[in-house]
Amino acid sequence: MEYKIIPAGASAVNITMPNRIDPEINRFILALMNQLKKYISDGIQAMVPAYRTLTVFYRSDQLTMPQITQIINNAASTLVVEDAKTKHILHIPVCYEPPFAPDLEFVAEHAHLTTREVITAHCHPDYLIYMLGFLPGFVYLGGLASEIATPRLETPRKVVPAGAVGIAGSQTGMYPVESPGGWQIIGQTPVQLFDVNRTPVIYYHAGDYIHFDAISSREYWQWRRHPQKLSLTEQRC
Repeated sequence: MEYKIIPAGASAVNITMPNRIDPEINRFILALMNQLKKYISDGIQAMVPAYRTLTVFYRSDQLTMPQITQIINNAASTLVVEDAKTKHILHIPVCYEPPFAPDLEFVAEHAHLTTREVITAHCHPDYLIYMLGFLPGFVYLGGLASEIATPRLETPRKVVPAGAVGIAGSQTGMYPVESPGGWQIIGQTPVQLFDVNRTPVIYYHAGDYIHFDAISSREYWQWRRHPQKLSLTEQRC
């Protein structure tokens, strides 16, 4: 895999891949991150994976730029990225009914589809989690059907509720906490996605998959009153 190592301040570097959203690049980034965990005791402090970058934070009092570059190159040269693996698929219930889907009709009009067809298209894929960011537990998911890709709102909302599920361009994702935001909101999950008082704090990680399951508003409120265990399936890919 082609990559560049670019300084990002005095104690971090960005390992930058080709400029595209690609599952192969994602597998390489996650495999390299796991390989570099072996060097945590040697001065690497933390790593943050993204669509096409892996940011590596290191102790500048222990490692120089040439040394961290050598560590990365050594790790990459011995890396084995498996094509086939087990997909861990977390099923997230989503209510696509009013008032939880304020932008669903706009997305349907933009796609020249019915709202039911948008829901069906949104619930069909297993979405790869490429990265977490923007908010704690906010997922950036790949695999959205191209026919329902929709631009962001021209004017972002001041408040988007926790659990909102939205579309922005060719991406889909979930708001784990209440926040301003400009994504087209087409549904909402009753699941508390982020909770500092719970173990785990979030249910998913980069490299996992999420599948959305449509539920009624009645089921939504039942879940809120009596939270259930999320369904997790595994699939060979």
